[in-house]
Amino acid sequence: MDVSPVLLLLDSANVSVSVWPPGSNIYLDESVLLRCTVESDSSFVWSYQWLRHRLHPAQTPNPRHLVSGDSYSITAVTREDAGSYQCQAELREVNISSLVILSRQVVLRVSDRPPPLLTLTPSSRQIFRGECFSVQCPSSLSQMNSSGWTLRRFPPRSGLFFTDQCSPLGGTVSTERPDTCAFTAVRENGGLYWCEGEEGRSNAVSISVSYGFIILRSPSSPVLLGDSVDLFCQYWTGNNGTTSFYKNGAEITTSTSSSGYREIKMRIEKMTQEDEGLYKCVSGDGRMESPESWLSVRPDQGSWMWITASCGLLLLLLVPLSVWLVHRYRYQAFCTRSCWPVSTEEPGDVGLPATKQDVTEVQWDLSWMEMSNLLDKQLYPGT
Repeated sequence: MDVSPVLLLLDSANVSVSVWPPGSNIYLDESVLLRCTVESDSSFVWSYQWLRHRLHPAQTPNPRHLVSGDSYSITAVTREDAGSYQCQAELREVNISSLVILSRQVVLRVSDRPPPLLTLTPSSRQIFRGECFSVQCPSSLSQMNSSGWTLRRFPPRSGLFFTDQCSPLGGTVSTERPDTCAFTAVRENGGLYWCEGEEGRSNAVSISVSYGFIILRSPSSPVLLGDSVDLFCQYWTGNNGTTSFYKNGAEITTSTSSSGYREIKMRIEKMTQEDEGLYKCVSGDGRMESPESWLSVRPDQGSWMWITASCGLLLLLLVPLSVWLVHRYRYQAFCTRSCWPVSTEEPGDVGLPATKQDVTEVQWDLSWMEMSNLLDKQLYPGT
């Protein structure tokens, strides 16, 4: 009796989800990649579906998320991205009933703690083939340089995990900066880059090596509110006309200027939260279009820290002053005449002025009874 291939698959197939960079804690604004893997002895082709949270279909909730077959990528993490993720692998073959296998849920937690920052030069996620770029790990907390860090990379195309210093990654150590790895942009050097050390890991940045004719150079790290930002549309060869910039699919009317034979620059003044989004550039004839790149806008943490510290210092000064004012008010409001020295002389002992005075010249600091007696004596002598 022949055994159905489906039964064999049920015994041997296993579906799992891996997270890159590894770990359940992810950082704000970094790039994250989830990979679905089917371990099976068969050579059948699988189709994939991604589920988020309570098994609701992942319909790409916003443009930062991209679902492509066995990969689920997040361009710039926000707090909304926390939750559970799950992969569903399905097999459909002729003369074989469909087979669906679910992976275990992977829970991602978004950390509010700012990570050590990895530095890209030039600061752009899109790089032309053949160009040079460098990756610098953060400075170690316990050392003056970055020798305590290890650079790691995960290229989605090959699915292999590269580690150690520059040489296994296809780069070279910079002679001037031993903590910097220099690379020549080829297809194999694309993917996620991050650093790991005793303090944990840095943020992860996704680098895309373009073999096209146009790219968009935008900051690889978040832009601060109120700052001015320059976006560059760069051509592989010289541009032949006007260039248009787009944000979230809509053309931007901001003026542009040429900053070189191959580059067109667009400046955004005083960035606001509304300026956050997906940007791209398109040639004047519409034949060439760059990949989209996400631009994050964040508050200036230093300014908020300064404001918080100033408010704390002001409170330290106001609290003692308020206590003193309350004490002073209560002292003046409830203090009786016994608090002040009183003369022991009787009213009759008060002497009259030596010279005769007019009634209107009587001293007004006398009591009412004293003043009344004085008036009676002057109006009715002999009484």
